[in-house]
Amino acid sequence: MVAAADGNRAEKLGFASGMVVQELGWDDDTDDDLRADIEDTIGAEMLDPDSDDVIDVALLWWREGDGDLVDALMDAIGPLADDGYVWVLSPKTGIPGYVDPAEIAEAAPTAGLTQTSAINLGDWSGSRLVQPKSRSAKRQ
Repeated sequence: MVAAADGNRAEKLGFASGMVVQELGWDDDTDDDLRADIEDTIGAEMLDPDSDDVIDVALLWWREGDGDLVDALMDAIGPLADDGYVWVLSPKTGIPGYVDPAEIAEAAPTAGLTQTSAINLGDWSGSRLVQPKSRSAKRQ
């Protein structure tokens, strides 16, 4: 995990200037301060779900009842660059929409991803999912 300057959660999540980030699953309950940190850090607005640009990071806000997580992850990795990754952000225990971290851990390999880290983000928890090196090598 990348160390961050105090207060900038976007840097803590590994975001950097110039990255192309697509946001999926936005709703009224998302963390607007985190969203602003990310956009300030990357120096641009995040792309909406309809974009077909190649992306560095897919930011997926995920809640219980949002549907099939494997399907959502498969959609999220479609436009990812070979070294791109996915952050799945879900509400923490006790917050409406809570998703058991085991659900994310089980869905990741089914979608062809590997979980590399988890982080506490206030009312949200984040799981970083990457494409195995063998998968990205096959895409070249």
